Amino acid sequence: MNKTELYIGLDVHKETITAAVAEGGRTGEVRQAGTITNDLHALEKLLRRIRGDRERSLHVCYEAGPCGFVIARRLKQLGVSCVVVAPSLIPKQPGDKIKTDRRDAEKLARLLRAGDLSPVYVPDSTDEAIRDLCRARTDAVDDRTRARHRLKSFLLRNGFRYTAKSTWTPAHMRYLRDS
Repeated sequence: MNKTELYIGLDVHKETITAAVAEGGRTGEVRQAGTITNDLHALEKLLRRIRGDRERSLHVCYEAGPCGFVIARRLKQLGVSCVVVAPSLIPKQPGDKIKTDRRDAEKLARLLRAGDLSPVYVPDSTDEAIRDLCRARTDAVDDRTRARHRLKSFLLRNGFRYTAKSTWTPAHMRYLRDS
């Protein structure tokens, strides 16, 4: 059996994933593998099609973004090497301003093959759940603070001035109920 390495760059978006493939070795063309829906089953089908009948080692990479690390975790379960890279750590040439899904996927595949990408830590699902909980709590505290500021500004505009030292105490809450 002929065992070769394939380097796959994925440009992941909310609705679609665009893939490009670079053959092993330092040279060679990077070819488009297609655009699919952002769905794990479609991605698995695409990877099976790219791998073909021969025994090939797949190396996949994509940029970290709002879609999270679901793809990286699934590929790890399938035994496929996957690297997630920070967009700010991807080498850029001066004047390279044109960004399309196809070009981004090809660039990722080329850079992965060359070994020029720095991976980021992929948290497991427990770490990510704790991170989401902390972010939700921070958002709730920020929302409460903004709501308090809006209420105090509204009352001040309408001539209600609270003269005690501390706000949002039981005494302040009584003042708000009685006003």
